[in-house]
Formats: sequence, structure tokens, C-alpha cells
Amino acid sequence: MLRLPPRQLAYLMLAVVMLLWAGNSIVARAVRGEIPPLTLAFLRWSLGSLVFLPFSLPHVLRERRAILAAWKPILLLGLLGVAAFNAFLYSGLRHTSASNGLLLQAAIPALVLAFNRLLFRVRPERGDLIGVALAVLGVAVIMFRGDLAAIAGLAFGRGDLLVLCAVVAWALYTTLLRLRPAIHPASFLAVTFLIGAATMGVLAITEWQEVVAIRWTPATLAAVGYVAIFPSVIAYALFNAAVQTLGAGKAGQAITLMPLFGAFLAAATLGEALLPFHWVGMACILGGILVSAVSLPRRG
Repeated sequence: MLRLPPRQLAYLMLAVVMLLWAGNSIVARAVRGEIPPLTLAFLRWSLGSLVFLPFSLPHVLRERRAILAAWKPILLLGLLGVAAFNAFLYSGLRHTSASNGLLLQAAIPALVLAFNRLLFRVRPERGDLIGVALAVLGVAVIMFRGDLAAIAGLAFGRGDLLVLCAVVAWALYTTLLRLRPAIHPASFLAVTFLIGAATMGVLAITEWQEVVAIRWTPATLAAVGYVAIFPSVIAYALFNAAVQTLGAGKAGQAITLMPLFGAFLAAATLGEALLPFHWVGMACILGGILVSAVSLPRRG
């Protein structure tokens, strides 16, 4: 059986995570007219918690005292990475274009480096800075279809502001994962999932009139099932494990893979062609991640 070194395994996990999260954005946009955003977030995390319960309950019960002792950082991380991020993202995708949403999310790696520096005095490596710059350039090439003149026509509105709030929440979550208490990963995920579900449950009450009008079809049920399992239980577990191995800065940069995977998913599911500017942008994104990956951690 092939066994990868920890860093290689962490990057492989991040690639899977970004593929699942790219699918999450596509599904959320696809059902934005059928399921209101806060309700979708509530269904995602309540069902995700139930799916994860058989795996997490023994750990939670065994570590309940440690969980209660560390309730402040756990609550903060749950509110940021589960509740706030998803509430803002799903709400934003209802009012903005996919291009604007992806462009804003590409700011996460730079924000992670900035928050690391501001909050924990972690100086970014030169390779990380070059990697982030290359990756963001690649995202811009894809978003603007290789036409710099398109920048002048970019407009930001209510949806973009909501996605930007989601971006800030996720960058803070990634940076603050170092505050996670020394409990089993399953315990941490289970409790933060429950925090997200409870918060979304309260907020979803405001959408009650829209909820009663939902038409439950095989497509909407499949959408809820997908967001509850794949970008939630599986992706969050892999992402948190990768952050532990690589650190927040390098793991956070992988978010630039989402536009790349989004382009491939759109080509596969929507029949959209992959044009030359897609390949140029993808080369920049992969080059940026490679530069960051091969740069050695700073010795303290």
C-alpha cells in the first residue's frame, strides 16, 4: 500500500477539499431559487451533524470535560468557520454572479497571511508571498477571461459584500485554528457542526414563509444530501487535518484551486468550453501553489 509523506498527503487532502467546495458553490447556486440560503445552511449542518454523530459521539462523551473547559475557542471557531461563513456565502450567492463570488474568495490566502502576521506575528515566507501573487493572478485571468479591459466593467453590490464577509470569516477561522484545544478531531468537528446548526436554525426562522413554499424534488433532496456530507463532514475533516500539518498560510492558499476546479466542473456539468485563458490561469494557480509548497518553513 502506497504511503505518502505527511506534507504530500496534506496537499492531496486539500485538493479533494477544494473540489468538494467548488461543487458546494455550484450546488448552492443551482438551488438558490428553490431553497432559501439560511435554510440550506441549517439543513446542511443539522443533517451533517446527524451523519457524523455515530463517529463522533464516543469521543465527545469521553472528552466532555475538556470540551467544556475550552468552550470559548470552540465557540469562536464554530461561529466563524461554520455559521458565519456559510450564512454569508449562501446569502451572497443568491445576489451575485459566480465570477464575482470566486474572485472574492481568491482573496482568502492573502488575508490568512495578513491575519497570521497581525494576530500571531508570523512573518510570511517569500515563497508564500510569491505563490499567493501567482495564484491570484491566475484567478484573475480566469475571472476576466484573459481581458484586462473587463476589470473596468466589474461591479460590486449587496451579494459581493456578503461574500466578502464570508471570505473574512473563513480567513479568520483558518488563522485561528491554532487555538483549537487538544481534543480528538471528531470531537472538535462535532461540536462546531452543532454550533453551526443551532445558529443557522435560529436565523432560518426568518425565512419561514419561503420554507413552506419549498418543492421537495429528487434534485433538491440530492442537493441537500450533497452539501450535508461531502463539503461538510468530509471536507472539514480533511481541511482541519491539512492545516495541522502545513500551517494556516500554506493550507489557506489552496483555496485558489476552487476557480480551477469550478471551471472543470462547469465544463463537465454545464457544457462550458475550456478556452486558452482557462489554461493560462490554471498554470498560474498551480505554479503559485507549487512555489508555496516547496518553500521551507521559517526556523524560529
